[in-house]
Amino acid sequence: MASHRNEKINGQIQRELSLIIIHKMKDTRIRDSNVSITRVRATPDLKTATVYVSIFGDEAQKKAVVELLNNAKSFLRSSLGKVITVHSVPALIFEIDDSVEYGMHIESILKSLKDDKEIKVDQELKEDNEENS
Repeated sequence: MASHRNEKINGQIQRELSLIIIHKMKDTRIRDSNVSITRVRATPDLKTATVYVSIFGDEAQKKAVVELLNNAKSFLRSSLGKVITVHSVPALIFEIDDSVEYGMHIESILKSLKDDKEIKVDQELKEDNEENS
């Protein structure tokens, strides 16, 4: 279980990295792909932090953006060090977060089940009305 301090640092890293990516990174491939940081998980010793990013685009674009972010780790880490107050800034690891897409997939399945149920109920009502006529 993460400590309160660790959670606070995770949130601070998430906010500041988002701002750095939006305002300081010049690569248009990153800006055009609508990158958003969904969560950060720093180790308890704050040596490393895994940064989960949601990226708008196809699989090739996602992999390219994550590769660009991983290649820019030193720039991002040094920029982060200028704005957060920790003894040492954790090493950054970027990973794709597919939870948003997974949630949308589950929601579409639930919607189709609901639609199927409504169609079935409508058909049963229609059949009942025909039998009673």
